Amino acid sequence: MTDLTFIQSYYSLIASSPYSRFIPYLNAFLAILSVYLIYKTIFPPTNPNGQVLNAQQQAKQNPKPIVFTKFTPATLQPFNGVVEERVLMAIKGRVYDVSAGRSFYGPGGPYSNFAGRDASRGLAKGSFDEDMLTAIDEPIDTLDDLTVDEIEALKDWERHFASKYLLCGELVEVL
Repeated sequence: MTDLTFIQSYYSLIASSPYSRFIPYLNAFLAILSVYLIYKTIFPPTNPNGQVLNAQQQAKQNPKPIVFTKFTPATLQPFNGVVEERVLMAIKGRVYDVSAGRSFYGPGGPYSNFAGRDASRGLAKGSFDEDMLTAIDEPIDTLDDLTVDEIEALKDWERHFASKYLLCGELVEVL
């Protein structure tokens, strides 16, 4: 027969502890954690094709948090969906992460020429022409010559972007 005095003395020590009322919660937490770890071991993360993802692929699915950043036209340009995976766009000095609308703003999309750029003038005028974009090495467009209707159109675009996309930065002349 097994000597159970050690186990009995351990449980009597725990029962007399002032923290004994937390033991059922601790046991429940440990049980849930164990079930989760077993589940993740049996069913590792996969892509839609069923292939198990490595750490780098998992990081792409769970991107890093976005930090509010100041951009110049030159530092914003790589965020066009080609050079950098994220797609950013500026409107009146505010930079929005439009990656969720990649089919519109990313490569091949109807608004792709605005990706990584200040789109204010083009959106105000309703034009996708390249001459609506200020060159990267020129000062930020002040939009002083817009008509009342164009200013109102730009405000509508601002409201649209503010309600739909994450504000992730500010467009400035120099850092």
